[in-house]
Amino acid sequence: MAKSVEKTEKIERIGLHNLVAARGSHRERKRIGRGPGSGKGKTSGKGHKGIKARSGHHGPGGGKPSFEGGQMPITRRLPKRGFTNPFREEAEVIRLDDLKKVSGEITPESLAEAGLVRRNHGKIKLLANGKLAGAVTVRGVKMSAAARDKIVAAGGSVQE
Repeated sequence: MAKSVEKTEKIERIGLHNLVAARGSHRERKRIGRGPGSGKGKTSGKGHKGIKARSGHHGPGGGKPSFEGGQMPITRRLPKRGFTNPFREEAEVIRLDDLKKVSGEITPESLAEAGLVRRNHGKIKLLANGKLAGAVTVRGVKMSAAARDKIVAAGGSVQE
């Protein structure tokens, strides 16, 4: 008696080896300036002369965003004033109101843990905006003179 052999259809699974792009989803790029046989040789589809035939022209795909058609550009019409200090360091500002989110002593580390400043991100300065809830001890944080007065008046202490 012969054993019955079951015929099983082999199901091919999708994998990186047999992926194919959908028909019509991919076009070959236009290779311009590659000789007369390509259909886009010589002037490369740009016609003859003219501003749009030049490199870096102001039309679609061009590179002169401030060009205003020969009119004097606004960046040259407006007066220039002032000075920007390249070495300026911005301080992260904290209000007195925000100190109620910090438990215990107020240091740069405790302010970072409370999410009031970013850790190792520069200077921290405490300003006198708002009211202080109770007596606090502030250590290692710069502050305005008014903030120092408010902290001391509330019974707190300041150590720099």
